[in-house]
Amino acid sequence: MINNRVKVVVRVRPTNSFAHENIEIYDDNKVVIHSTKHAVGHINNQISDWSFPMDQVFHNTAQETLYNECVSEVVDKALDGYNGTVMAYGQTGAGKTFTITGSTENFQERGVIPRALTHLFQTINSMVEHSVVVRVSYMEIYNEILTDLLATNDNDGRSLIISEDSGVMVVKGLTVRTAHSEEEALNLLFEGETNRVIAEHSLNHNSSRSHCVFTVHIECRSKTQSSSNYKISKLNFVDLAGSERLGKTNSEGLTKREAMYINQSLTFLEQVIIAVADRKREHVPFRQSKLTHVLKDSIGGNCHTVMIANIWGEAAQLEETISTLRFGTRMMCVANEPLQNVHFDPVLLVKEYEQEIKSLKMELAMHDTLANRSNVSYESYTDSQQVDLQLTIKRYIFWFSSRN
Repeated sequence: MINNRVKVVVRVRPTNSFAHENIEIYDDNKVVIHSTKHAVGHINNQISDWSFPMDQVFHNTAQETLYNECVSEVVDKALDGYNGTVMAYGQTGAGKTFTITGSTENFQERGVIPRALTHLFQTINSMVEHSVVVRVSYMEIYNEILTDLLATNDNDGRSLIISEDSGVMVVKGLTVRTAHSEEEALNLLFEGETNRVIAEHSLNHNSSRSHCVFTVHIECRSKTQSSSNYKISKLNFVDLAGSERLGKTNSEGLTKREAMYINQSLTFLEQVIIAVADRKREHVPFRQSKLTHVLKDSIGGNCHTVMIANIWGEAAQLEETISTLRFGTRMMCVANEPLQNVHFDPVLLVKEYEQEIKSLKMELAMHDTLANRSNVSYESYTDSQQVDLQLTIKRYIFWFSSRN
């Protein structure tokens, strides 16, 4: 069941060196961290134990289980007109990209996006009474520059503009392509993947050096009902760049510059989350960074949001694990108000009104016939009739005012 707040789940990266002495996972989805730091020769008032209650914790869990328990319902809701967002947060090497996109070499290790596309098109094929159009976009935020990963020509991202339309964030200039099948949607995903910025990192040989947002736009209309309304929604799949400290990785040159931009945007994201969770705050600084601006309707907006906090359960990564879990608990305080996005086709709406007017006129004509009234017209007044009516009204107003 999706609550009206951000759902936060923890996924632990499988490792042979799991820190059992430092990390405990309980059946009630609580993660407890025990620090082994001890002060020598003086009193240490630092906290040595942390407890983080989460919505769910996945340890040594298959991709399929994670998808079925955390993401499947978000996709179903999207087909019913509700926006959805699934984001992966955590340090470099904790398994964010594996969770979101998965492995291309093993079918069972498909990530959230490929599984969502399979789920989406299988459901659409069973919706015989509806016509569903699926469109896909893919963008990257690298060093605070937006890049269109599906653009057919070179684009440095400066032509992409973030705007807001009726509470929904829109990136103007972003390529949006129609996908008629699961295969076409997957091809677009893989096309965008080849254009992402990847670099070797001390914690990961193929590290994503940018934030990426893969969006599925859905438009659903009824085939059996001549209704003017239709549902639209969007599914955001967000792969955030690594959140580790610069001092830990000893990055230099371009990698250091990339890390500075990544940490800055993630810091702004945390500030926004703290501000949204505080009901007394009147202003939330969404425009501080491209990332927070793009995710505005996913954080405290009209969207079903699931955050997957990826942690690396080794003793050497304990500080980053605590940081990720602390971020997750703050995210759980963010309340969302999912709304069904129902739009009206103006052309069909006019036709509906015309048909309704015609039916009402026929009903009135039948009523007049039964009441033995004839020569009654319900057509629109002519210009001369409107002038006569205005004169009659003015004479009545003058007569009424003179009596009082």
